Amino acid sequence: MTAQQETVRDVVSTDVHGPREAATDPVAALKAHVTGDLLNIVVDLDAGDGCRLRDARDGTEYLDMTMFFSSAPLGHGNPGLRTPEFEAALVRAGRVKPSNPDFATAEQAHFAETFRRVVGVPELPLLFFIDGGTLAVENALKVAFDWKTKVNARNGIGVRGSRVLHLERAFHGRSGYTLSLTNTDPAKIRDYPMFDWPRIPSPAVAPGERWDSAELLPEETNALDAARAALRRYGREIACFVYEPIQGEGGDRHLRPQFLQAVQELCREHDVLTVADEVQTGALTGQAWAHEALGLEPDLVAFGKRLQVCGVMGGRRVLEVADNAFREMSRISSTWGGSLVDMVRATRILEVVESEGLFEHSRLMGELLLGELRDLTAEFPSAIHQPRGRGLMCAITFHDPARRDRALAIARDSYHALFLPSGPDSLRCRPPLSVQPAEIIDAVTALRNTLKDLP
Repeated sequence: MTAQQETVRDVVSTDVHGPREAATDPVAALKAHVTGDLLNIVVDLDAGDGCRLRDARDGTEYLDMTMFFSSAPLGHGNPGLRTPEFEAALVRAGRVKPSNPDFATAEQAHFAETFRRVVGVPELPLLFFIDGGTLAVENALKVAFDWKTKVNARNGIGVRGSRVLHLERAFHGRSGYTLSLTNTDPAKIRDYPMFDWPRIPSPAVAPGERWDSAELLPEETNALDAARAALRRYGREIACFVYEPIQGEGGDRHLRPQFLQAVQELCREHDVLTVADEVQTGALTGQAWAHEALGLEPDLVAFGKRLQVCGVMGGRRVLEVADNAFREMSRISSTWGGSLVDMVRATRILEVVESEGLFEHSRLMGELLLGELRDLTAEFPSAIHQPRGRGLMCAITFHDPARRDRALAIARDSYHALFLPSGPDSLRCRPPLSVQPAEIIDAVTALRNTLKDLP
C-alpha cells in the first residue's frame, strides 16, 4: 500500500460527541453523516491520467466519462495543472477567503481578463461572479426583474417585472427562484413552494431528425403559440425567457435554432430579456458557447461547471438601462463573489484551453464520439436509439429506462467505466476537452460490452 493510500485509510470520522476510531473507508464515513449519492470510489487526487480516475484505496482505475458532472475540463492529472508555479498560486490564494466584490486582488483581475479574452462575448461586457450554477441563474433572473420593472416605469407603466417564461423539462437549479423553473425529476421539487410562472412546451428535436427544416415544425409552432398566449395573459409582468440551448438534466434534448430564434424575436417585440442558461453547455459543445453556434443573441448568459467560477455575463438590451442591476451598488452581490482559489484554477485552465486549441480539439473529438455512438446504436437497435451530440455533449437513449440504469451499473462494476444518466432513459457522456481518440474508443468498447451483458 502506498503512503497516499495509507493516508486515505486513516481519515478520522467524528460525531457530535467527538472523534471516533479511524475510518477504514471514507465512503462509509461520509455516508453516515453527509447527504449525497456517493459512488463506491475514493478519488486519488494525486493520481489519474486523462480520462483515467484512480481509486485511492486499492489503485483501481476507472475510465471516467463523467468528469465530476463535467466540471473537470482538462481531465485527471493534466500536466498544465501540476506546475510548481500554479500550485504555489493555489496555495497563496487559499490562505485567505476574501470578499471579492469588495476587495480587489490581482488574482481576480487576472481571471476576469483571461475570461473575457478566451470565452468572453463582446456584446456581453458585464460580469458577475458567484458560487454555484443555480445562483448564477438566479442572479440572471434578478437582473431581468430589475430591468423589466425599470423599463415599465420609464414607459409610465406601474407593473413589476415578476414572471419568467420557461420550458417544460427544464433544469435551472433547486434554490429560490430557480425551483419554480425546474421540472425534470419530481423528487427534486415535490412539496416545495413555487411561483406559478408560465411554462411552454419544449419541442426538442434530435439532430438529423427533421433538424434542417427551414420552417418551424408543428410542435415548435405550438410552443411559440403558447409563448404568445402567456405574453397576452401576463403582459408586462414577464421579465425574461430562460432556456438551456441543450436540456441536459432533462435528457440531452436539443432545441433547434429556428425555434429559439423565433422566441427570441417574440421577446424583443415585447420588451422581454432572453437568458441562456449555459451552466451545462458552456465550453462543452465545440466552442465557448452553444448559443453562438445556434445563432442566438441572449441578453444574459449564466455559466459555471467547466469555467470553475459560476456567474452571469450581461449586455445587449440590459445596457439600455444605465442603472441596471450590474451597475447599481449592492443590487446583486454575495459575500464572496466566487472563490479566489477557483479563479486561480480557472485562469490556468483557460490558458491551457487557449494555448492547446482545445475548443477545436473537442469539436473533432465530439465528431468521433458521435460517430462511434451511431455505430453502436446500429449494432444494438433493440436496446438503444437516438445518438445525438454537439461537441462533447453526447448521449444515447434506451428503449427501457430500467435497462439504462442496469447498464450504468454494469459499465461501472464490470468494465470500470463511468457514465452519467440523463433524463428518465438516456445515458450521457461528458469527457474532458482534452480527451484523446483512444479514450473515446475505450469508452464505446465498454458500452458495447455492457450492452452485450444486458439481460
